[in-house]
Amino acid sequence: MLRTIDLRGRELSRAELLRLVPRAAVDTTAAVDRVRPLVDAVRDRGEEALREQARDFDRVEGHRLRVPEERVASSLETCPPAVRAALELLITRLRLASAAQVPVEQVTRLADGATIRQRWQPVTRVGLYAPGGKAAYPSSVLMNAIAAQAAGVESLALASPAQPGNGGAPHEAVLWAAALAGVSEVYAIGGAGAIAAFAHGVPSLGLDPVDVVTGPGNVFVAAAKRAVAGLVGIDSEAGTTEILVIADDTANPAFVAADLISQAEHDESAASVLVTDSPDLSERVRAEIIARAPQTRHAERVREALSGPQSAIILVDDLTVAARVSNAYGPEHLEIQTRDDEGVLAHIDDAGAVFMGGFTPVSLGDYLAGSNHVLPTGGTARFAAGLGAHTFLRPQQIISYDRSALSSVHAPLLALAQTEGLPAHGEAVSARFENVAETQVGNE
Repeated sequence: MLRTIDLRGRELSRAELLRLVPRAAVDTTAAVDRVRPLVDAVRDRGEEALREQARDFDRVEGHRLRVPEERVASSLETCPPAVRAALELLITRLRLASAAQVPVEQVTRLADGATIRQRWQPVTRVGLYAPGGKAAYPSSVLMNAIAAQAAGVESLALASPAQPGNGGAPHEAVLWAAALAGVSEVYAIGGAGAIAAFAHGVPSLGLDPVDVVTGPGNVFVAAAKRAVAGLVGIDSEAGTTEILVIADDTANPAFVAADLISQAEHDESAASVLVTDSPDLSERVRAEIIARAPQTRHAERVREALSGPQSAIILVDDLTVAARVSNAYGPEHLEIQTRDDEGVLAHIDDAGAVFMGGFTPVSLGDYLAGSNHVLPTGGTARFAAGLGAHTFLRPQQIISYDRSALSSVHAPLLALAQTEGLPAHGEAVSARFENVAETQVGNE
């Protein structure tokens, strides 16, 4: 488990690092060709197509695609008290951290009577997707719902695959999270069909189209998002999870090994990467993994993920190079466990979320840190951000000039309009000064 990539003694450009860092072999482009007929079927045939897809992919028939509101609310009767308390704690922390992501309105005064007001306006309606394959993720439901609510989104709909063992409803844990977050519009729809239903709407179910679709899923969910992008906004094409740990000889090898294993249990394609300047640490971490991995519940899944081409130990000359490797990788989750964590962080530009020190594991962020765990994957952290209140907000500029302020820029505006060959643009301003007696009334 965990192959070694030795970069010591090599001066590598960013382009070379981009080619050398390990990646999961996930082809979203190819998956788009497979899901496009599913998306088109939902667009054209609505509920009928969704029922066919539930039969073929979820092995469920005859169920209610829209979960009754009372069923969502009553699900809390089956929620263990300890789990409910943990979910409520997560909600409290998420609300605090998400509220901090909402920018305050700003007013720029360019001159007397000339202002630009910058406001952040929420989208009207959002579709939240919660996967239901290898595991149920009530935490992901809350990460999406609470961020949208913090932004001020008024209408939320949630979709998650129908479960044969739950009477065709989504997983019970998904319903718990929906009930606690106050999301009552819930659909037992999974995969590409759910994304298509959000984008196009399904009138027979009372499912209106949304403005933005968010939430994690497999490669087919990601492909469906790509297929509807432009018709609706999307958060990201989330792929398999990944962790990169930068550590030196002061790191606790047991901590590092446990964190690499924790992400590997998500999926056979999950990526676990250690970047270190200490060959001794690398061997101690490897020994810890060999001892720990067989003992965990999903040992076979972990073994396959850690043995895959997407996982590795990368040896570097120093921690500055380690930061360069990390920036090229653009990890979803970055842990820094060194003698000078802040010094390393100063060299980090590209990461979905950064976990500092030996007592801040990624699993804390997955659950109760208060940060959002829906993060960019596959290197997209080099240009994309994780999910947050900002995902559901649009900056709008509100411009206000009075007559005097407009007059002060009349001449330079005419010069620009003439230069660009758009004289009517200038004439629209000049018209306001042609007849002062008529135009000044009600426009001062």
